[in-house]
Amino acid sequence: MLTVHHLNNSRSQRIIWLLEELGVAYEIKRYERDKQTMRAPPELRAVHPLGKSPVVTDGDVTVAESGAIIEYLVERYGKGGLIPAAGTPERLRYTYWLHFAEGTAMPPLVMTLVFNRLEIEPMPFFVKPIAKKISAAVKNSFLNPEIMQQLDYMEAEIAKTGWFAGAEFSAVDIQMSFPLEAAASRGGLGASHPKLIDFLKRIHARPEYKRALKRGGPYELLK
Repeated sequence: MLTVHHLNNSRSQRIIWLLEELGVAYEIKRYERDKQTMRAPPELRAVHPLGKSPVVTDGDVTVAESGAIIEYLVERYGKGGLIPAAGTPERLRYTYWLHFAEGTAMPPLVMTLVFNRLEIEPMPFFVKPIAKKISAAVKNSFLNPEIMQQLDYMEAEIAKTGWFAGAEFSAVDIQMSFPLEAAASRGGLGASHPKLIDFLKRIHARPEYKRALKRGGPYELLK
């Protein structure tokens, strides 16, 4: 049986959504983050040595990393769907955005989350003002401008066809959902990027997305 090792409020939610789009039978094994550290529990290391999610197991095969999982599932179960034809400009865009999501979009968003947590972490009272000042300086001088530059770029690109790889919805739109949901939650995505907001509204309205939410459980990134 194909199994999604699903960590709450994580990238594994989009793997559940992909499987709903593919119409593939699967089961979910759930894991909860540590409420203090927000890290995955050690039980995930029994599935993959790094102990992170998403991970899927398919018989004797174990696949980690969102992009690799998407490639594996689309190739094995997609029957030619959710991916542009090989050798087309759309396929090249598909490959680009598949890697952009984690290689470019997510790092500054993750760093923003880290610095936001730094501002509220317990620490000696005389250190907290210094920590907040450092955090604000990093966010204002580097992270916020970097995120806004990326959002402007994505806004212009999604405006061309409505989807990231071309005129048709594809698996790379699923891959891109997580950084955009993260940006909407904590990265400044708002009314100044109407095409990206529309993209999120359209994917959230898909029946497969809604079914994935029911199966995956509460998803805090949507708040």
